[in-house]
Amino acid sequence: MLSKSESNSVLTVSKSERPKAVVLFSGGLDSTTCLYQAIEDGYHPTALSFDYEQKHKIELKSAKQIAKHLGIPHLIQKLQPKFFLGSSLTEKKLKVPKNSLGKAGIPNTYVPGRNILFLSFGVSLAEGIQAKRLYIGVNALDYSGYPDCRPEFLKAYADAVRQGTKAGVEGHPLEICAPLQHLGKKEIVLLGSKLGVPFSMTHSCYDPIGGKPCGRCDSCLLRKKGFQEAGIPEK
Repeated sequence: MLSKSESNSVLTVSKSERPKAVVLFSGGLDSTTCLYQAIEDGYHPTALSFDYEQKHKIELKSAKQIAKHLGIPHLIQKLQPKFFLGSSLTEKKLKVPKNSLGKAGIPNTYVPGRNILFLSFGVSLAEGIQAKRLYIGVNALDYSGYPDCRPEFLKAYADAVRQGTKAGVEGHPLEICAPLQHLGKKEIVLLGSKLGVPFSMTHSCYDPIGGKPCGRCDSCLLRKKGFQEAGIPEK
């Protein structure tokens, strides 16, 4: 296991010798842990973030800071918010649910087709730079019930990428890697701690108030739960 300083050293000294990867990167707890896992796995990552005028757009500030901290390439793709109607993360008239963690059904924080689009941009970038892996920080245990976070979706998407890309039909398909897929928030926090993730730089809240976490949305509650169960002070 590489220490934080060793990981940074690998990035700056031998990045040209390591295989490339693209990491879908929001600046949140999960995607940052996923980014650090890609480095631990021996890859030189390019971080890919998205600006779709989300209510928690402040997460992009975190993403920029962390990418700069690591000294890695970082792209931010601008998307029209009208692609993502029907979500409380994009429409002002819809309220982000509070204190509703564990309720049945898919919450209105679900953003239609978001991971499908994000992965598609990631696939294009990865194939263009000849990356070997595309990392995404979804997990299917402690999450809000989004259908595009499930293993079934990722498997189906990976099959489509294998059939629909030059790399795939030539026998060396891009690997879709979801290292947090079967981890709960406790395990993600513990993994992030081992990898040296700068938790204080990450942002998780869906509905920040004055740039500060609301403390009551699903994402805030899941983050708090993870740190409490891991026995690590929340940062």
